[in-house]
Amino acid sequence: MARTVADVMTRDPAAVEAEQPVSVAAALMRENDAGAVIVNENGRMQGIVTDRDITVRVVADDKGPETPVREACSASVEAVGPDTEIDQAVQLMRTHAVRRLPVVEDGRAIGIVSLGDLAMERDQNSALADISAAEGNR
Repeated sequence: MARTVADVMTRDPAAVEAEQPVSVAAALMRENDAGAVIVNENGRMQGIVTDRDITVRVVADDKGPETPVREACSASVEAVGPDTEIDQAVQLMRTHAVRRLPVVEDGRAIGIVSLGDLAMERDQNSALADISAAEGNR
């Protein structure tokens, strides 16, 4: 059984630079079958942008696809290190009501752990684990 987020995280998450347009982030989400992309500033993690962020902060505000990612991303992001115990990650997600935690080492995102990743680890028979494991549901 996995003990740390490094055991269950998705390695090498897709990333964009903060000044890139949200259309680049959306294309990366499609290519990687992911709901979130790490946002970097000069190669160091500054935030995360989700499909929901683009919908609510760009599309709903009638902004275009050339809107810089920094205008759509969540800059205040809870993150963990690769050695963080799974129980700690679960507690952080619960406390901060987030579905994903970037895994950061030396200021750089090396992975991302999702609620679905943790559900599959904790209870492979749960509905959330089944949905998370299904093709096309990351």
